[in-house]
Amino acid sequence: MDWVPTLSDRQGPVYRRILDALAADVANGRLHRGQQLPTHRALAKALGIDLTTVTRAYTEARRCGLTEARVGQGTFVAETMAQIRHATRPGDEFDLSMNLPPQPMEADLEGRLVRGIAAIQREVGFSAHLNYREPGGSAAERDTAAAWLRSRAADAHGDRLVICPGTQNALFNLLVALTKPGDVVLTEALTYPGIKAAAAYSGVRLIGVPMDEAGILPDALSSACREHAPKAVYLIPTIHNPTTATMPPSRREEVAEILRANDVLLFEDDAYGPLEPKAMPLASFIPERTYFAASLSKCIAPGLRVSFLLTPDHESAGLMAAVLRATVQMSAFLMVALVARWLGDGSADAIIDAIRGEAAARQKLAAEVLARQAFSSHPNGHHIWIPLPRGCSRTEFASHVQRQGLAVVTAETFSVAETQQNAIRVSLGAASSRSELVQGLQILATALRSSAAIRRVV
Repeated sequence: MDWVPTLSDRQGPVYRRILDALAADVANGRLHRGQQLPTHRALAKALGIDLTTVTRAYTEARRCGLTEARVGQGTFVAETMAQIRHATRPGDEFDLSMNLPPQPMEADLEGRLVRGIAAIQREVGFSAHLNYREPGGSAAERDTAAAWLRSRAADAHGDRLVICPGTQNALFNLLVALTKPGDVVLTEALTYPGIKAAAAYSGVRLIGVPMDEAGILPDALSSACREHAPKAVYLIPTIHNPTTATMPPSRREEVAEILRANDVLLFEDDAYGPLEPKAMPLASFIPERTYFAASLSKCIAPGLRVSFLLTPDHESAGLMAAVLRATVQMSAFLMVALVARWLGDGSADAIIDAIRGEAAARQKLAAEVLARQAFSSHPNGHHIWIPLPRGCSRTEFASHVQRQGLAVVTAETFSVAETQQNAIRVSLGAASSRSELVQGLQILATALRSSAAIRRVV
């Protein structure tokens, strides 16, 4: 038998000791993702205990997300710690619409959460983090965040940094503080839906600029700056959402020079940057005019609601902290304290490394299942971008696969330009396991080959 837990050094009911031993052996690597566990009867016999006790332990382990039962096969260590990480739409068995980071067992996210929160309680207590505090984070927290960012943004300093409750809040605050209704902000022709929503509520006009497989086109950007006199340009230069484009260094230099020459501010969204750490942010080329938003939502977990906004100077940071106070008062500082601890002790990097590895494995699965289909991807990204066959309506295609139990997102969700691409985004990280992802991708592959899915001509 591959696994027999040691119970003699644990306290409490026997079923609970089995559960605790299982959790500990997953955390320390003795048990690995997808490893088959002994049958209820075999483990009961090995431990000399009643069968119902093992059944209770296994049931509780499955409820906690430690294990998963496979019909006709047995009980296995769960592939991820994710149970139900977002509400699926009715009828969607495989919801690949939300761009979530996968949660591999190796990240030990829940274990790190438990240990980190316990350490905060033990060392300083919770009360200090449950009162009103100055917006933007303490000096120590901002310095910790800046030190972590310096591996990619070399000139990051705490006095230029504001800790925000997510990048969505940071983007809305930037529009509130630095634009007025009717102003123009340029974006890639396809862009993050959150900036579209923020612009709509703040009265800002978004104008999409053509792009290619390397990101926004420099000549088109230059022309748009001359024609529209924008207040700012919003870009996702690394693992672009939704197209996966990542600007090469030469393109980044061109774009930075255009913004400098036209005296335009840059709002750089680095949501996926930690997944491609070698990519130098645009902020490194033009720090004096860049507001650089570094989120943890796509590289650790969205529920943390912690994002770092690196501003051009101390005065700009003060302005953004004041706007943060006006919009949401402050961040959730218990979460900020936890994140600061993770940044300082290396836990954040370990989680990101594990998530990056899982993302890479899922990209390989997508390449295998969709081997006959052309699509854009990044080796470490959470999503893929699939142009649909000629004559295939994206709306009809999405409806077709949804009837098969699969949810994806169509191009109009991201479109800023008048001409919309006929494509879909598929989020690989949203699946709770690799096996679930493969099942969803198989539905997609079948639909792409099916004439029933493309019967309506665009």
